[in-house]
Order: sequence, then structure tokens, then C-alpha cells
Amino acid sequence: MNIIGKMLNNRYEVLEKIGNGGMATVYKAKCHVLNRYVAIKILKDEFTTDSEFIKKFKTEAQSAASLTHPNIVQIYDVINEDNMYYIVMELIQGKTLKEIIVQDKQLSWKWAVNIAIQIASALECAHSHNIIHRDIKPHNIIITEDGIAKVTDFGIAKAVSNSTITAFGTTIGSVHYFSPEHARGGYTDAKSDIYSLGIVMYEMLTSRVPFDADTPVSVALKQVQEDPIEPIKYNEDIPISVNRIILKAMQKDPSLRYQSATEMLQDLRMALKSPDKDFVELVTRSADSPTQKVPTIYEIELEKNNDSRAPKSSGEGEKATGNKKKKFDLNEYFNTHPIQKIFMVLAIIMLLFLIAVFGTIGIIKIKRPKQAVMPKVAIENIEEAMTKDDAIKLLNEAGFENISIEEEYSETVPEGKVISQKPEFKENYAINVTEPITLVVSKGQHIVTLPKVMVGKKIDEVKAELDSMDLKYKITEETNEEKEKDVVISVTPNEGTEMNATEEIQIVVSMGSKYKDVTVPNVVSSNEADAKKALTDAGFPEANIKVVYEYNDDKTDNSVTKQSIEPEKVVKENEIITISVNKHNVRSTCTVHVNLQALLNYTPPSPMANVIPLPVPKATVEIYIGNDRVYQASNSYTDQDIVAVLKAGTGNKYIRVVVNGNTMSSDKSADLSTGDKVIYIP
Repeated sequence: MNIIGKMLNNRYEVLEKIGNGGMATVYKAKCHVLNRYVAIKILKDEFTTDSEFIKKFKTEAQSAASLTHPNIVQIYDVINEDNMYYIVMELIQGKTLKEIIVQDKQLSWKWAVNIAIQIASALECAHSHNIIHRDIKPHNIIITEDGIAKVTDFGIAKAVSNSTITAFGTTIGSVHYFSPEHARGGYTDAKSDIYSLGIVMYEMLTSRVPFDADTPVSVALKQVQEDPIEPIKYNEDIPISVNRIILKAMQKDPSLRYQSATEMLQDLRMALKSPDKDFVELVTRSADSPTQKVPTIYEIELEKNNDSRAPKSSGEGEKATGNKKKKFDLNEYFNTHPIQKIFMVLAIIMLLFLIAVFGTIGIIKIKRPKQAVMPKVAIENIEEAMTKDDAIKLLNEAGFENISIEEEYSETVPEGKVISQKPEFKENYAINVTEPITLVVSKGQHIVTLPKVMVGKKIDEVKAELDSMDLKYKITEETNEEKEKDVVISVTPNEGTEMNATEEIQIVVSMGSKYKDVTVPNVVSSNEADAKKALTDAGFPEANIKVVYEYNDDKTDNSVTKQSIEPEKVVKENEIITISVNKHNVRSTCTVHVNLQALLNYTPPSPMANVIPLPVPKATVEIYIGNDRVYQASNSYTDQDIVAVLKAGTGNKYIRVVVNGNTMSSDKSADLSTGDKVIYIP
């Protein structure tokens, strides 16, 4: 279906196709309500037939639309129109991180860390809103022309169920970036995104993914079973701290990774300051560690006994020790048949082993903190949301005491009610009762009143006001012929109105005129050609230079006598400038030929036999060129070429022919400024 040129939702004009993926096609469009360009991601037809998928898609997309962060592509709207489902989102000019890696191969470690910091910052924001990306990979990260990383498709991957993937043969995301628990089809959370970010860093610095194979299944198995080759072995320029950050993020066991994006951000920022410092706490745990042999009491006693029996010197035995205490001897314990001795030894060894095993288990149980299932206190249904006190009481009753409170404004959750809990609730999942639990509690809506005057002020002044109110804003620049550079042109919402502090203010700022400044040169007294060159050199387009000619023989010929814009004045290059150029009159010859017979429309009478012809009448003819009478004579009506000449005429001259005092012709003229002229009348 070709939708280019169509208007969606009576608002979005589709301009061109800019991308195509496994799940959707992306178009560039113009929003005619807010007069801005946007990206529209339209679901492919095969996905719109699955009602369960559509339900999940809308829920996840609307949830992701609540995210506002400089490193997250903003979602503006989620729309269903004529069975076409699409997302309207921020249009970003730039390249995907994948394109940059393919083009540049290994990135410098500082740039890679800087990009990773921006991605982690985006994840930190999303995770704080209980949104997991589940598809972090270089293809979903756009780097703007200013070097800003923008993460797209937040939360959308969750909408795709296994049945949808099977039905359409489409893999949402890439198994090369899946966490082990994701590859196994298990529970995924914020730490799964951290694993994927580790792989993205690995690829940025080595230009390869850590696990690759011929089939997706083989790659998934490697994600679960194999340890990666350290990236520093592919790129020796990677600092030790960065190498360890990547390895920690890519731990198979989620409990050994960074437990939050905030933790990883701290190490990434430290790496920029101290790249060669070994500060990353990297703990490895191997599931295949060999079983260690622990010596039994019997073996220890036997070793002591053998040592005590060893002669200290020739001829000396036990007496050499000076100790009369009786030593351990198996024969004294087992004065029986040799086979019975063997069974007795084995029985004692087994007994001692069981004592050691159960004793160790008992000690572990004593030392390990008590565990309990953390109750769910962050409830999605706003009407059933818990108050802070009720949530704390429920957690205390379950055995949890290490509880901290964070507060934030919320558009939807009433004041005093719980927005989220950290760690996230998991069904029947027990954790240590000593583990810290954080409750994010709503402060209610934050309603503020915008400053009454912003339009017309300098943007720095407006930004200072908004920053003092802790408000978010987005600045768009455009050229303007009326407002000087850095002056605010418009603000949405309007000045002085009330708004929720979580909303983003749209500010349009003037970039100044799109035309360059031009300092007008003095061209008076120059000739016409030099004057035009001076003006074009100054910056005036040739089409904006107008010339008016004046005729005065007393002034210099071809000389500029005046200019419409005074010298040294600064104007824009699109201004029209007019110069007046003096011209001397050109003196030319004007020759007039008059066909009197044709002019009088005279037809001589036909001759008749034996009749004497009448004489041809005559007329007085005067010819004027301008005000000069250049001919006067009596001519026959049959004359067909009366010639009159003006030898040195100037300017435009009208020509009149007067016959017997009556003007017979005055519709002819001659422009003598352009040279000699010959005029025929009629």
C-alpha cells in the first residue's frame, strides 16, 4: 500500500519512506498541527490480524510514550486508523550505531564509553518507570549529527509473543544481543538490558559480537553456555577498567552483573576519569568447579601416627620422642579379621563424611539471612494503589525492615500512593529479608504557572527562568526576518498558563535572518559596470541591482549620479538597490518617406478618348520630426516618395505629416537614442 502523500489522522502528511524493519515500516511525515516533522512507524499487515498482539502492542507503546529523556526517542502518539496501527515519534537526523560500527570498525574507547553512558542513562530512566527494553542492540540506537545517542523502540519488543514469532517467522531483536535468560525463554528484567548493553560495548570496541554461529539456535546456545573472549584481546587499546565493565555486564548469572543501570553508570563515569585503575568489582562463579577432597579425621590421625613412628635417627624408635603416651594404632581398635577391619574403616569414613556434610549445611543455614517472598505493593490499577503506610506495614509483616522511600511527582498516581517498588515484584520469588527495598511514592501532580512574558526575550533569560522552576523544555530554531538571533518567537503552552511540570515546553527561537548582512559601498561617480561589480562583490545578487538612466549632456556620460541606499549602511543581501546612471543624448539622422497618394487615398481619373485630361491637383505638404519642420512644399497628389531628413536628432521624436493645414498622420515615432532611423508613411 502506497501512503506517500496521504494525510493520516487529518494531521500527518506522509512525505517519504525512510526505513523498513521486520515489524514495521518507517516514514517521514509533517505534523500540520504543530508544524514539525515526525517519524511514523506503521505496523506491517501480518501483525494487525493478531488481536492479542495488537492489545500488547498498544499497551507497551503507550507505556513507553510516558518516557521523557534526552537519550530516548520521544513517542508522541499511538493511533489506530482504518485498521492501520502506527506510532508517531520524534524524527531523528543521524545514523544507527550499527551503521557507524560497520563504517568505522573499532570505535575509540572514549567515544564508546560516552555512547554507553548515554544508553545507560536512557535505561536508568526507563527502568525507573518499570519499562524494560528487551531489544538493546546497535540497530536501535541512533547517533545524531551532534553525537547524541537516542534509544528507540522502548518496550515494544515485549508485545511480540512466541506465537507471533512462530507464525510470521520474524525474530524481533537479535539473538546476538540476547541475555542468557532471554535466550532460554526465561524471566527478563532490567539486568537483561544491562547484559545487552555489555554486548553493544563489546561490538563498539572490537567491531565483532562475542558470540556468533551459522544459526540463531547455535548463537543462543553460546549465549547460555560459553564465556566470551575478553575484548581487550581483540583491541589492546581498551583500558583495563572498560574491559572489566564489559565482562561484569555480560556475566551469565544476573546476580553477578550490575544490579542496575545506575551502578553501571557510576563505573562508566569513573572509567573516563581513571581508565587504568582496577576499581570494577568483578566476581566470577563457575558452575563446573571441581569437587575438592576434604581429609577425614581418620586420615589426619593416620598421618600423625605415621609421622610419630618414623625414626628420628638410626636405632631410635618411639622412645626418641620422649613421650610415653600411647599412639594411635589400628590394630588396637580392630583386633579382628582383616576384612572386618576394612568394613569398619569404610563405615567410619562414611559416618564422618555425613557429619561433615550436614554440619556444613547447618552452618550455612545459620549464617544465611532469612528469606521471604516480597509482597506486591506497587499495583498497576490506580484505584487500588496502596498508600505508603499500608505498603510499609505489609512489607514489615512479611519480615522486611530495610525500607527506604523516594518521592516523585506523578500525573496519574494520587499523592501518597506507591508508584513502584525496587526490586520489582516477582511471583513466588523469595529474597533475603535484609535486602534494601525502595518504595517510590507519588507527590501528586506538579502544577506550575508559566512565566507571563517569554516571547520577545532572549532564550538564555527564558531558560534561566524555566530551569529555576525545574521544567523541561525543547528548543527549536528557525530563521526569522523580524526577530533578531536568539529571541524567542513562540512558546507552547502559552505564556502564563498552568501546566503539569512533567510536560515538555516547546520553544521556538529565532536564528535571525536567512540573508547575510551587506555593507553598502559608495558607487556614485563610478561608471555603470564598475558600480555593478562593486555591489555584487559586496554581496548583492545581480538581480537585486536596478539601473535607471537619466539624460544630461552637462554631466559625465555613463556616470552614476546617485544610489537608493546610502553608503556604509548595513542591510540584508535581499534588499533592492537602485543606481541612477547619466547618459549623453545620441544624435542620429531621421529620414522620413511620405507616399502622398497613399496617404490621401487618391486615385487619378482614367483617361477618356478624345477628352483632354484634367490637371492633377496639388497640396501644400509639411513634415515635422519632433518640433522641427524639416519639409514644406507644394506637391502633386500623385507623389509617392516625398523625402524629409533630420540630421542631428536626439531622444524619442514623434512624426507628423500636415497636408493643406490638416494633420494627416501623427502615429509614427522614432527613438533616435539608439541610432539612425528610416520611417515610411503611411
